[in-house]
Amino acid sequence: MSLQTENHQQKFLTTTLERIFKLRENNTTIRIEIAAGLTTFLTMAYIIFVNPGILSEAGVPFSGALFATCISAAIGSLMMGLIANYPFALAPGMGLNAYFTYSVVKGMGYDWRLALGAVFISGVVFLILTMARIRAMIVDAIPMTIKTAVAAGIGLFIAFIGLKNAGVIISSPTTFVTLGHIVSTPVLLSLGGLLITCALMAWGYRSAIIIGIFVVTAAAILLGLSKLPESVVQWPDWRSTFLQLDVGGAIKLGLFDVIFVFLFVDLFDTIGSLMGLGRQAGYLGPDGKMPRVNRALFADAIATIAGSIFGTSTVVTYIESSTGISEGGRTGLTAVTVAILFILTAFFSPVAGAIPLIATAPALIIVGALMINAVTDIEWGDITEAIPAFLTILAMPLTFSIANGLALGFIFYPLLKVMTGRWREASPLVYVLAVLFVLRYIYLGSE
Repeated sequence: MSLQTENHQQKFLTTTLERIFKLRENNTTIRIEIAAGLTTFLTMAYIIFVNPGILSEAGVPFSGALFATCISAAIGSLMMGLIANYPFALAPGMGLNAYFTYSVVKGMGYDWRLALGAVFISGVVFLILTMARIRAMIVDAIPMTIKTAVAAGIGLFIAFIGLKNAGVIISSPTTFVTLGHIVSTPVLLSLGGLLITCALMAWGYRSAIIIGIFVVTAAAILLGLSKLPESVVQWPDWRSTFLQLDVGGAIKLGLFDVIFVFLFVDLFDTIGSLMGLGRQAGYLGPDGKMPRVNRALFADAIATIAGSIFGTSTVVTYIESSTGISEGGRTGLTAVTVAILFILTAFFSPVAGAIPLIATAPALIIVGALMINAVTDIEWGDITEAIPAFLTILAMPLTFSIANGLALGFIFYPLLKVMTGRWREASPLVYVLAVLFVLRYIYLGSE
């Protein structure tokens, strides 16, 4: 190939990517976007093995669930990037996979194929609500105080996860959470990675988070805390879960309470993630509205439907996308990069398995610290704004759920406005949603 031809092809690629993702308009470059996509992927790569591990306890074949995890993440992230042009990655949600396995299959005694059917139906309902713009209306109706609090709450939440993955904090039967074995090798290695990454960021290195992850991974392998992959390529058994869902059975047995939980949690978990990530990336306007939000929600709905067809539980927008945003990712090229990496990982999963959680923990802690600055925009002098915001922020890490944090904020915000005679400050939809949250907890508990 001649140099002239190569330059022509490179120029064509650059022009095409610019036209699709509007890189200059978003003050970014191809290199920055790809690096951001790699960062996001590395911090959420744990789901490749954790999700099929949880689903396999419900009887879902592990290899098929692994393939479904990668493909659903790839489909969701690709659509998010190409349709919405946002740097947000998607994958099967933690919490919803646990509900799928431990509540629906093991607790209620339903077959995993029926549970997949329920996930499919909830995805179709997501799609209908999205096409009717009802989900977008909900996003727009959220008070700016709650949107700001969600960003800060997500920051605390992912920092909490990072500290947990690093072993800095552990569970305690008496105090719920306590300090871990701080002088153990894994914890010290993770904290060392935190210091290195912070120092690199202070020196202005854009790829500081990626460097930190690779440094800790290499050290973990040398110290025997992680293993080099025994093989590079592993062909997945995708037939074991593909099209195994039982939609008719789910409808016939009336699994409507199960479908509602999948619908409800994903709806508000995704909305919370979009608001937090949107604020971090600078997408929220002065009115608190987010452009192209319906397109983002459309990608989420399609990914859930595709995931159930391939054999996994509900797909959501991942808060780990914040690590890529912190690396400068501002367009859908970041999400498309994540999608490509997930497709490759479906066949090269042993390589991804070499990255331990202690290597990605520093990234989560750092991004959490960066996101907490949202609290400065909350009107702390107004008690009707401050208390709902505070409960939203606090509940996310303490209940391990974005949806629960959003729920408390939604319930207390209109109640305080009514009790202080300022009920007009909340939109009618906020009152409707507050009632729905209350009814949900009354009739379905905290699942």
